[in-house]
Amino acid sequence: MRAVTTSSDPVPCPTSVDVVLPCLDEAEALPWVLGRIPPGWRALVVDNGSTDGSARIAHDLGATVVREERRGFGAACHAGLTAATADVVCFCDCDASLDPADLVPFVREIRAGEADLVLGRRRPQARGAWPLHARTGNLALSRLLRRRTGLRLHDLGPLRAVRREPLLALGLTDRRSGYPLQMVVRAADAGWRITEHDVPYRPRAGASKVTGTWRGTWQAVRDMSRVLAEKEVCT
Repeated sequence: MRAVTTSSDPVPCPTSVDVVLPCLDEAEALPWVLGRIPPGWRALVVDNGSTDGSARIAHDLGATVVREERRGFGAACHAGLTAATADVVCFCDCDASLDPADLVPFVREIRAGEADLVLGRRRPQARGAWPLHARTGNLALSRLLRRRTGLRLHDLGPLRAVRREPLLALGLTDRRSGYPLQMVVRAADAGWRITEHDVPYRPRAGASKVTGTWRGTWQAVRDMSRVLAEKEVCT
């Protein structure tokens, strides 16, 4: 199903940066998250089937709302990417665990030509911000990624910045939890310069849909392990 975009403005104005915010029932977090979007940047809230009024709240707060009916984190992220028009696109969770304002130096690094993909390494700021099972799964995947690509990354977190056209050219196909990892794997295969910087990680607002449970974490690890088993893609 093709994503449908709505906006508080009939004709979108040119923006310097688009921030893709995959969203599933994040009504509680949206005001804080959208209030932290840097001036001049556009928030693309991708509603992935919310039932708590998230889409309406995002629209009322001035965000561009993209509706993606196909469930899945990757489906939401890719719908936002295809709806983006800015040269630089950022990704950020919509649950208030990460601050979109922390993306400013990431974008600066991309524009300066110092990196092709910039990732945020999550640093928990409070007890319970990053459950043990989620950290364990992330560590295991980081080690597998190192074997697969040689990249010495510590985290596969969702906070990231990249140029839109090169990212589209990678032809990402995963539409579930493997999307963020597939982005890194294919970028590495293409010879991109990938950097990582520490960012604060806070307790999320509301219940996690993916890594809040062992079952959700296992599903995410399984999706990502499938991505790591892909043959190298030449671009």
